[in-house]
Amino acid sequence: MPTGRREVQVRPGVEADLEALTDLYNHYVRETPITFDTAVFTPEERRPWLLSHPEDGPHRLKVAADADTQEILGYATSSPYRAKPAYSTSVETTVYVAPGAGGRGVGTLLYEALFAALAGEDLHRAYAGIAQPNEPSVRLHERFGFRHVGTYREVGRKFGRWWDVAWYEKEL
Repeated sequence: MPTGRREVQVRPGVEADLEALTDLYNHYVRETPITFDTAVFTPEERRPWLLSHPEDGPHRLKVAADADTQEILGYATSSPYRAKPAYSTSVETTVYVAPGAGGRGVGTLLYEALFAALAGEDLHRAYAGIAQPNEPSVRLHERFGFRHVGTYREVGRKFGRWWDVAWYEKEL
């Protein structure tokens, strides 16, 4: 699908993507409060995360890549919401878009593919925690039918300050 001047392909994430996905995530670890991780990862440290998102089932990894260069432009995941068995029909979703690829519809393409893939799964709700402020993420989630259900105030400390996390939910 075209976004801006690039043709974008959305596909399941594979082990060959591990280094590029780790680099993308590490950008957010180093530069932003969007993730509350505070130390960068090696690809080997991120391997269990990648392997916990197979091509089928409720926990997926979708990758957006430039169709010509295969450069990773972003990814979206659905992951376990919480570990206890009664939460198994809930997932936490997230989207990360590569620096310089924002505002071109990559996040939308990723969520379209992710929610289409999850449509046949035994899932009831999706949740998303958005560190505040982050208007682009709020707009993306609201476009996909997420609604704000509450905000954890000053729940995380990063870069020497406190951050709120707004929680959103979507019926699946």
